[in-house]
Amino acid sequence: MKSKSINSRDAIRNALQECRTGTLKLFEGMDDATFCQQAHPDFSPPGWHLGHIAYTEALWLLQRSAGYPPVFPEYHRLFAADGLPKAERVHLPNMAEMRYYLDTVREKVLDYLEIAPVGEQERLWSFIIQHESQHCETISFVSRLAIMPSIYCVEAINIVSQQGIIISANAPCPVPNAPSEMIEIPAGEFEQGSDSSDAFDNERPAHRLYLDIYWIDRYPVTCGQYRQFMEAGGYHNSSFWSSEGWEWVQKNSVRQPLYWSDDSCFDSHPVCGVSWYEADAFARFAGKRLPSEAEWEKAVCWDVVKGSRRTYPWGEDPPDASRCNHDNLYSQTTPVGAFPAGASAYGVCDALGNVWEWTSSWFEGYEGFEFYPYAGYSQVYFDRQHRVLKGGSWATRPRALRGSFRNWYHPWVRQLFAGFRCAR
Repeated sequence: MKSKSINSRDAIRNALQECRTGTLKLFEGMDDATFCQQAHPDFSPPGWHLGHIAYTEALWLLQRSAGYPPVFPEYHRLFAADGLPKAERVHLPNMAEMRYYLDTVREKVLDYLEIAPVGEQERLWSFIIQHESQHCETISFVSRLAIMPSIYCVEAINIVSQQGIIISANAPCPVPNAPSEMIEIPAGEFEQGSDSSDAFDNERPAHRLYLDIYWIDRYPVTCGQYRQFMEAGGYHNSSFWSSEGWEWVQKNSVRQPLYWSDDSCFDSHPVCGVSWYEADAFARFAGKRLPSEAEWEKAVCWDVVKGSRRTYPWGEDPPDASRCNHDNLYSQTTPVGAFPAGASAYGVCDALGNVWEWTSSWFEGYEGFEFYPYAGYSQVYFDRQHRVLKGGSWATRPRALRGSFRNWYHPWVRQLFAGFRCAR
C-alpha cells in the first residue's frame, strides 16, 4: 500500500474518521479528575485538547474557508491556543458536552466537504488532520504524567509483535550493550525537507545540502547504556554538561530520566523522557555528540544508490506495525532492533517511532520559508530557544510520522517521549 493521499472527498472523509477514532480511544476509561487535571504547568489538561481540536477544525474549515458563522462562540476563549493561560484551562465542559461539541463541528465539516474545492484545499485538510494527530500525542503524555509514578513501578511485561513473536521486555538487548556501534555516512549531497502536500511549512522547501563524512549510531541510546552514565556519576560531574545544562540539572535536582525504571528489564529499550541537556551530557560522556537534524535526516531518508530521498526510512509504504512502534501499538517503548524491516538505506534502525530524538540543531526556517496557514504555527518559534527533535514516538499517529517532520521544544523539556542517538 502506497502513502495515502487525501486529494479526494472520500480520502479526506476516511482520514478524518480514522483520526477521530484514534483520538476518542485515548479517553476510554479516563475518569473526570484525569480529564481535567493539569499534570504539568507547561501543558493543558487532556480534556482541553479535545475542545481545541474542535475549535481549530471549526475555525479553519467552517469560518475561514466556508465563511460560516462561529460555532459555539462561548468556547472560543477557552479553547483558542492564545486564549486562557494553561492553569485556567482546568474548568472544562464534561465529556458528554465535549463530545457534543466535537460531533456538531464534525457534522458541519462533513457537510462542507461535499461542496469544498478539495483540490485547492488539500494542504489545509492535511493540516487539520495532522493537527489533531499531534494533539493525540500530547494527550498521551499528559495522561501519562497524570498517573505517574505508579506506572513505572512495574514487573517485566511481554510484548506481542505483529509477526506473532514474543518480544520479552527483559530479553537481552538485541544489539551490543555499548554506545559504540555506528554507521559511516559518506560525504555528499542529499535532499532535506519536503514539498509534499502533507509537509508543514517548516519542512519546506525541499533543498539540496552537502555534508562531510560522519558516523551515527545505528540505534537510539538504550536505558542500559544510559545507566552507565548514571552509575559513573554523570549527574554529578559538571565536565559532561554545558553551562546551561549544569545550571538546569542543579536547580531542578535532576538525577535520572523522567520515565525511568530501575528494573533492568528495560535496559534494551531506548531511554525515554530526557531533556536536550541530558542527551547532550550523555553524548559528551560517550565521547560523541548529538547529530544535526541534517545528519539525522540524511542517514534516515537518503537512498544513495537511487540518488533520491525516501518519505520513510524503508521507502514509500506508510508506517505499519511491522516497521516501527507508533500509534499507541504497545503504549510504551519496545526494545531497540525489534523492527528490522524499518531500517533505512544506510542501515539506521528505530528512526521512526519509539522515542523522539533530540538533535543539535536550533529550530529555524529553511531558506525560502513561507508560513502556512498562519505565522504563529512555526515562525514564532524561530527564536534560537528551541531544539529540533526528529522521528516520532510510540504515541505518534501515522499522519505525523515521516523523516522530514520537525518537532521542537525548549532544551529543558523532558515530558514528551524523547530520547536520542549520537553522532561523531
